[in-house]
Amino acid sequence: MMTRHLLFTEVLQKAAEVRLVVFDVDGVLTDGSLYLDEAGHEYKAFYAHDGMGMTMLQASGIPIGIISARSSSVVTHRMQSLGIQYVFQGQADKLSAFEQLSQQLLLTSSQIAYVGDDVNDIPVLLQAGLAITVSNAHDLTIKYAHWQTSAAGGHGAVREVCELIMQAQGTLATQWQRWGVN
Repeated sequence: MMTRHLLFTEVLQKAAEVRLVVFDVDGVLTDGSLYLDEAGHEYKAFYAHDGMGMTMLQASGIPIGIISARSSSVVTHRMQSLGIQYVFQGQADKLSAFEQLSQQLLLTSSQIAYVGDDVNDIPVLLQAGLAITVSNAHDLTIKYAHWQTSAAGGHGAVREVCELIMQAQGTLATQWQRWGVN
């Protein structure tokens, strides 16, 4: 197994080519905890700063996709509230969903960033033009990433990825200006 980590300048070069960012859910958009009540209803906690990052990234012209091995109405609701239209849930074979999304949007894998955290994300990380893991990803998964966030899943990692892409593409300052930041 070979570590794929790149120098930050190389990561920025890859990020400049990205036309779609795809996120895993559990462990990336959340901290990986699964909350269930007595009736089996599921609850998840999403980090608000990550949602703002996703909103800004989409406003900068980069669509977002979600590929999750699990299915959850909570995820459906959150993604709808963020305006994310490419949501693939219940995907035991995440690579097939990745390829389907790539074909649907007429993109090459080199134009897609993927963010994962566990071993079931490795097949997609190997195909993505920019493979990213969160700081608390499984050790084996980290070996297949070009870059790793400093923030943990569910605690700002998604925001970090969104800002990385916008920084590389020169759109971050414009998005901050939307909120009165100079």
